Amino acid sequence: MNSHSPIPGNTRGRLLEAAELLFVKHGYEGMSLRQITSHAKVNLAAVNYHFGSKEALVQELLSARLDRLNQERLALLSLCEARYGENAMDAAAVFGVLFVPAVRISRDRTGGMGFMRLLGRVYSDPSQFIRDYLHEHYQPIYERFFEAFARALPHLSRNELGMRLHFALKALSGVLASEDMDELISALCMGEPVSDSLMLARLIAFVSPILTVPFDNREHIRGVEQIMEMAAAAAQAAESKVQADGASSGSRKPRGILPLWAEKVVGT
Repeated sequence: MNSHSPIPGNTRGRLLEAAELLFVKHGYEGMSLRQITSHAKVNLAAVNYHFGSKEALVQELLSARLDRLNQERLALLSLCEARYGENAMDAAAVFGVLFVPAVRISRDRTGGMGFMRLLGRVYSDPSQFIRDYLHEHYQPIYERFFEAFARALPHLSRNELGMRLHFALKALSGVLASEDMDELISALCMGEPVSDSLMLARLIAFVSPILTVPFDNREHIRGVEQIMEMAAAAAQAAESKVQADGASSGSRKPRGILPLWAEKVVGT
């Protein structure tokens, strides 16, 4: 149960719980006060009485869910830095410090199973309100972790490191915010017993190369250029086949069972 899960008659708690569920599902701009109050089974006046506005309601929600997380992150980062001493932590270890506290909180009663999806939504939500809130309240924490990554990757300029971190966190956010997160994690573990350590180790193994793989590999760039040069011919061949298949108006053959990654590609 969440730390602010409502008890019977707790209007404030019901509003916070409803706001969290709708925020995770629709994002900040996609949810309205009317939806929140309808889900919480209270009237609009209750929001004004307890919070004053949608903005204040969401601010309290984020504070209740993220303040403790970020304090735990800072404490863990300090402990790890003290242990490593003058030897900088590598990028994978810094990612671990970022996400181990989140997983730990999601496993206890103060976090709950929805905590990781909330975190994924927070990272991925495009609204200016959410971006401004995170910058205003958690910028010092971001700076501490940025410096830890900078020490781990001293060859990267600060501008390039910031860009790479942005994409790496977006990639992780997509997994965390996914409605089929459990299915994705099960696939990630590839038949092995699912554990938090295995899940995090493999997620980190996926995203760490975003920070470490060189950008200026001319062989890779030339390979992409060659594929782009062949794309027009491939598109023409595909269009001809589509037209031929349409003319035959044959029945669609049943497809076999596809692996998870293939289902995502073909859109089943």
